Amino acid sequence: MEVRDANGALLKDGDNVTLIKDLKVKGTSVTLKRGTLVKGIRLTDDPELIDCRAEKVKDLVLRTEFVKKA
Repeated sequence: MEVRDANGALLKDGDNVTLIKDLKVKGTSVTLKRGTLVKGIRLTDDPELIDCRAEKVKDLVLRTEFVKKA
């Protein structure tokens, strides 16, 4: 299974990604800003989702269309 970011770059476990859009996190009052670096992603069974931890939010699932490889 190939997982690709918004630019089409291939992603793998442990990669660092950068957000390309401001994202509001459901269930919290936190907004992750564009350009936020997310380190050490983990791939899921769904090629459109990645598991990660951001600086303010733990256990976050992001859609690959909102990230680019750092």
